Amino acid sequence: MMKRHRCPDGEVLAVCDRELLNTTICHGDLEVAVSEGFYGTECATEEAVRDALRCAGNANLMGKRVVELAIEMGLITREGCIYIGDVPHAVIVLV
Repeated sequence: MMKRHRCPDGEVLAVCDRELLNTTICHGDLEVAVSEGFYGTECATEEAVRDALRCAGNANLMGKRVVELAIEMGLITREGCIYIGDVPHAVIVLV
């Protein structure tokens, strides 16, 4: 799932694996809602996600497939990811 958020300082691309949408991921006391409001309802192909990531200044990624894609593209490293439960999460911020 993919959604672009436009803000005065640029754009944030939010991408999550489809099966995570509308779920809550827990890790100890931490709960993260993976919502349509943030990640959108647009089902995106791998190629569409690649294209969007190439152009994105900032990105919020949630899920095994999308995080692995960003690693393969050289945008992030495995060490730069965190896990919420068993779900990888990464934030890309270009300054």
